[in-house]
Amino acid sequence: MPSRYLSSSCGFTVAADLFRRHDISGWIKALWVIAWIVFPYFGVLAYLIFQGRGMAERNVQQAQEARDELRRVVGFSAADEIEKLDRLKKEGSISDAEFTRLRARLVQ
Repeated sequence: MPSRYLSSSCGFTVAADLFRRHDISGWIKALWVIAWIVFPYFGVLAYLIFQGRGMAERNVQQAQEARDELRRVVGFSAADEIEKLDRLKKEGSISDAEFTRLRARLVQ
């Protein structure tokens, strides 16, 4: 039972990545789907081997875009957050090291 769950969740992750891609044609996507149907475990494993790094990069990029969009919609300002951090540092709620680490994270 656990291997069936693992293989199906892995399959859904791979399928979601494949259909979100804009850098390959529909024919290539169709070939990957046929490979998954004919050789389910081997097809998914092959996709993970050949496209694993690209999957990770696309997930990071999508997360960054979602975070940026959320910040834009909510009205997030790095300057406002740095000001709040400075106030917390002056109050003694956070240390200099915490301030530096959090500020670097905001500026990133």
